[in-house]
Amino acid sequence: MPVPPTDPDLALLTGAAATEILEAALESAGGRVLRWSLRDVDHRPADRTTASYSVRVGWADGESDETLAASLSRQRPAGGLVLTDGDRHVQVWRFPFDPELPGLPAACFPSSVAELLRGLGMGTDDVRLRVISYRPRKRAVVEVATERRRLFLKVLRPAHVADVHERHRLLTAAGVAVPRSLGWSDDGLVVLEPLTGTPLRDALAGGRAALRDPDELTALLDRLPAEIAALPVRQPWAAHAEHYAGVVAAAAPALESHVRGLARDIASALSSSASVHEPAHGDFYDSQVFVAEGAVTGLLDIDTMGPGRRADDLACLLAHLSVLAIGRFPATAGARAVLDDWTTAFDRRVDPAELRVRTAGVVLSLATGPYRAQDPGWETATSQRVDLVEQWLDAASRAGSGAPERPLIRLS
Repeated sequence: MPVPPTDPDLALLTGAAATEILEAALESAGGRVLRWSLRDVDHRPADRTTASYSVRVGWADGESDETLAASLSRQRPAGGLVLTDGDRHVQVWRFPFDPELPGLPAACFPSSVAELLRGLGMGTDDVRLRVISYRPRKRAVVEVATERRRLFLKVLRPAHVADVHERHRLLTAAGVAVPRSLGWSDDGLVVLEPLTGTPLRDALAGGRAALRDPDELTALLDRLPAEIAALPVRQPWAAHAEHYAGVVAAAAPALESHVRGLARDIASALSSSASVHEPAHGDFYDSQVFVAEGAVTGLLDIDTMGPGRRADDLACLLAHLSVLAIGRFPATAGARAVLDDWTTAFDRRVDPAELRVRTAGVVLSLATGPYRAQDPGWETATSQRVDLVEQWLDAASRAGSGAPERPLIRLS
């Protein structure tokens, strides 16, 4: 049995009290909660906690499956239904009516999407929509298919949309294969063309050589235009190790001592790193890279680009590969097959010890994933990822001393 979360905000949104929150959201619309389960939990200790739920709802004329979400903070948010005890405020809504993503409803109904496409001079017969992803308060992606073409609507907070459009324009002009932006709207929609190829993760799962030469990955990063380094600085995943340790500890209190000690080790190891400001992707991993016939064909999700370190981008990819390698995913065998070779290739570009420390930092951020996504058996998966952090730190020590380190990590 997992130890219940001790953080009161987390307990409120994930425990029995969540039923009352969901009932309050549905009451005015005439719905009632029949049953619910957690879908996603984004916990930021001492800041804001957001949860989404899969809810079976009873209506006067039948039943339906709905996605609802609730966000708890100490400051009263604007808009939507807000419940409060005088100290904490819980904002609750039904998908797609996210108060921080005002463009989301327009992206989720064929009639409004057809109107958007007409404004871009495109055919609009038989508009079909599929929600690819939804992170409450943050972003969503909706696939649009018509009789003529396939597009993606990226939904963002309105304050970010013009900047993201401009980043796509900049990279397209520089010859970097990213989705071409066809335009954007004030309420937070960016219209993107698809890339050619398939995500690297899918290629790793296909049992074929996903990539002929790992140097293509560093070559892709090398093609990022110099203007990227002039964008605002975004701290890399490893720089937030202590934050992610707190998130893990809140969900799994039994791991607190261990995970906080690992975070201190990561912070200490990175404290002497000199500042480097070269063009960086910021979230470079296997689902962001597209490939075809063993070659790189494109790059996704450029919102996080800015000045950074090549080691952080390469560490991000290695961290995701190593998490795949210790799990039970379609791409597990493919990730295991390339992990050591790709690490060796990246060692030729950056300091090996630094690469491993920064990989440990990214793995620590990924240790929050099983609980956030409410995966079955998330407790075991979280513990395994915390152990993987330690293995990467041990590998960093061996690399710093010149000791041999194969196998790189233990694969069960």
